[in-house]
Amino acid sequence: MSDKPRVLFVCVHNAGRSQMAAGWLRHLAGDTVEVRSAGSAPAETINPVAVQAMREVGIDITNQQPKLLDSDSVEASDVVVTMGCGDACPYFPGTRYEDWQLTDPAGQPIEVVRAVRDDIRTRIEKLITELAPRPSASS
Repeated sequence: MSDKPRVLFVCVHNAGRSQMAAGWLRHLAGDTVEVRSAGSAPAETINPVAVQAMREVGIDITNQQPKLLDSDSVEASDVVVTMGCGDACPYFPGTRYEDWQLTDPAGQPIEVVRAVRDDIRTRIEKLITELAPRPSASS
């Protein structure tokens, strides 16, 4: 069992927003957070415009594959973030749930996807500060 916070990003197709969020969290938090993403109806491949937008900021998500959401992944997570796509997640007490309302990058031009990418980065930076361990009163 790991002491690292475990974060799961969920979107229906697991091909755009959730993959960009997972890429940002891996990039900005390194190995201090366990990162997963999944969807209820995963696409065959990641959105190529999302891949391009992330590549522009030095993050390569081409090796990621859309995955099917299962209740074990949700239960094993400390934080579950849905991406404003109406995906339903199983509920487990003690798990933190957030819904980030984000534009769907599917079929959007690169300019729109860049704005989504940058919005996700801001949200990830805030999430990282919330996940950071707090000093104990005895230290």
